[in-house]
Amino acid sequence: MSVLVPRERIEQTILLLRGHRVMLDTDLAILYGVPTKRLNEQVMRNKKRFPSDFMFQLSAEEVERLRSQFATLKPGRGQHRKYRPYAFTEQGVAMLSSVLHSERAIQVNIAIMRAFVQLREMIASNKGLARRLTELEKKYDGQFRIVFEAIRELMTEPQPKSRRIGFKA
Repeated sequence: MSVLVPRERIEQTILLLRGHRVMLDTDLAILYGVPTKRLNEQVMRNKKRFPSDFMFQLSAEEVERLRSQFATLKPGRGQHRKYRPYAFTEQGVAMLSSVLHSERAIQVNIAIMRAFVQLREMIASNKGLARRLTELEKKYDGQFRIVFEAIRELMTEPQPKSRRIGFKA
């Protein structure tokens, strides 16, 4: 069976917002092969299936941060969204399978669920590694302190760097 959407493509669209791993409606619509407007229409028609822990609308500040981070706006009239995007948690993405009924939607949903599971497994193994590293630190004296600090630095997720664009007054 051929891969409908590569796992790497899905993993690139998973973001960390408000402490949750989420996917934006625009990315999901692209993966499902439907316009974002149609995806959101189906969600709004089935609003009871999407409580706030399954889906939430981004704040204006979050939209601006994403816009500046990913340069999501195209120049020109009518080239940008009228409404703030929605973010779907893993449970929200799973619930989408109950409102989108195409064969592609089913296959893409399966691929997305597998990507979320793999991401969770990677995070869990990283926590286990951190626990073992702490045990080793206690066991050995200060001569390996620099080595342990370097390993911890490699294990942390890189923080996005925000650069200011423009002139300083």
